[in-house]
Amino acid sequence: MNADELTQLTKYFRKTFDNGSLAVKARPKITDSAELYLGEEFLGIVTKIEDEGEVSYDLSMSILDFDLEEL
Repeated sequence: MNADELTQLTKYFRKTFDNGSLAVKARPKITDSAELYLGEEFLGIVTKIEDEGEVSYDLSMSILDFDLEEL
């Protein structure tokens, strides 16, 4: 993903989740996806999908069972 896409996705997530601490960051040596962070905490992978000339982005987020136990 290029810098413009990272900026647009960051703005989208911040607005959608009403949280200015969200940021989409590039992944080293990988160009079809980026990482979503809340401050310094890694939340998930955003993958760019191109199909028949259309572009979409997929967010994949794993939640560990022990994270749920802390609630």
